[in-house]
Amino acid sequence: MPESTIEPSEPRSAVRSLLRLWPYLRPVRVRLFGSVAVAVTASCLALLIPLVLKWMVDGPVADRDPAGVWLGGGLVLGLGLLEAGLFGVRRWLVARPMARLEAQMRGDLYRQLQRLPVAFHDRWGSGQLLSRGTNDLQILRMFLTFPLVFLIVNGVTILVGFGILLSQQWSLGLVLLLPVVPLVVLCAYFESRYALAARRAQDQIGDLTTLVEESVLGIRIIKAFGRHRSQAVAFREQSHRLRTTELRKARLLADLWALITGLPDVALGAALVFGSVQVADGALSAGTLVAFLSTALALRWPVESLGWLLSISNEAAASADRVFEVMDAPVPEEPDEPEAEKRPGRDDPPAGPADGEGPDGIRFSGVRFRYPDAPEGTPDLLTGVDLHIRTGETLALVGATGSGKTTLTTLLPRLYEATGGRITLDGMDSAWLARPLLRAMVSTAFEEPTLFSASVRDNVLMGAPGATEGDLMRALETAQCGFVHALPRGVDTQVGEQGLSLSGGQRQRLALARAVVGRPRFLVLDDPLSALDVHTEALVEAALRQVLASTTALVVAHRPSTVMLADRVALLDEGRITAVGTHHELLRDNTAYRWLMSGGGERADEQIEGIPA
Repeated sequence: MPESTIEPSEPRSAVRSLLRLWPYLRPVRVRLFGSVAVAVTASCLALLIPLVLKWMVDGPVADRDPAGVWLGGGLVLGLGLLEAGLFGVRRWLVARPMARLEAQMRGDLYRQLQRLPVAFHDRWGSGQLLSRGTNDLQILRMFLTFPLVFLIVNGVTILVGFGILLSQQWSLGLVLLLPVVPLVVLCAYFESRYALAARRAQDQIGDLTTLVEESVLGIRIIKAFGRHRSQAVAFREQSHRLRTTELRKARLLADLWALITGLPDVALGAALVFGSVQVADGALSAGTLVAFLSTALALRWPVESLGWLLSISNEAAASADRVFEVMDAPVPEEPDEPEAEKRPGRDDPPAGPADGEGPDGIRFSGVRFRYPDAPEGTPDLLTGVDLHIRTGETLALVGATGSGKTTLTTLLPRLYEATGGRITLDGMDSAWLARPLLRAMVSTAFEEPTLFSASVRDNVLMGAPGATEGDLMRALETAQCGFVHALPRGVDTQVGEQGLSLSGGQRQRLALARAVVGRPRFLVLDDPLSALDVHTEALVEAALRQVLASTTALVVAHRPSTVMLADRVALLDEGRITAVGTHHELLRDNTAYRWLMSGGGERADEQIEGIPA
């Protein structure tokens, strides 16, 4: 199983990556900053406890005053309860807004995925996109809820705590400050290495998700060909790569944690020795030493947690980069009006139909196309297609496998953008039409029918959201979908993921019903009869003739029975239309067409006998 071919964006600092979340944080900034203020207050209250202990040791304990001890104990208990309550308030302040923020980001990401062109989805594995919309957004929410707040809180706590330490005994405070410089240098070193490992791990999770998804969707193929062992090997290899990366992350984090824990503990031990000597010499009170050590111990968690917080921050930064890689992907511009003005850089448009003339049908004028990821130096797939489908006419498009028939049909609804030339619909350049209007005019049924985990009704009406119940029944009848009435709940029956609960022919008929339910102005059918049995094919052909009589249609055909639905036939060869005529004319005059209709045998002239003319 190949790894993802998606190139990650250029590495950037964690701070720059996380700052891109600010537009989402701005609406909840009051509650976020409020939670920070509450948490800082709670942490500073905890630093008051050592001062109470100092007063108790140097006062009531030294003076053997039980009442004072009870008072000090009550103060410590009160400070502890207040600290716990404030941390509860902090959680309440951010929990709901952060959940809403995650939902908003997920909604924006989903809308972006819907707006991005098909060429983008051709390059990205579905598992990569799925992991960005689930795992990465969850990491970001967790970071904003806890680590982000406590990076600030712990930083303020450490500064306040060291201020208290230096004010109590500056010489001991300097001993505790000695590890700061090496810690900063080592943290920066480990952070850069951990950031790379975190990004690699999240990309590998996306690759693994893609593999699992493909294995689930293709389970019938895997079982039919006995490929479960090879899939298991591919899964193990992907899992091993991810495990190796996760272990590297663990080693880096372990080394960082050991340094962050070990160096301050050594400094604390040194401070304890020096402080004890000063107490023995009478230069320092026992209460001050107790308060000093208690404050240092209170700072232990804020210091030690820095390693964990930095690791989460790097993972969140990697997640932000991965999410914004999708959000930053360019979306094709939309015209402002249904028929927009000419765009910069386009050729001058052809004039529409002259006054008094009828609609012009579909025109391809010098249309060229190459896929965005096609290797440099390779020729265009379509090198100059010129074709006119008259209004109300059905034209069959034929050609050898790989000649670009299906690609040409995807240019009509602008699933892909032509790289040259123009396509007009009744005289209007399709490149200037807003996509919603264009796709309301052009309806498509693809060779590979795709159904969604929804009811039959929802799948068919997806082709025309405003269609009535009568339109639904008419479309089902046209596509010979009478089988739906025998389903457990009729048209409200759930067809299951990818429609795999239905046969291939049933899926194709439902896809055909979806294409015709809106009575489209232009209809594109990609080999609409390929998965039907002979009896059903004859019924669907008869119904299609009625539909095609009232629309302008382009039909990709691979066999004579489909060609017979058309008024004329166009032959696509080497990226151009090389012949146009009726089925009979092309059989008589065009050798390449005869060869295609005969099935590509060596003696085509002998095999075309019996082909309907």
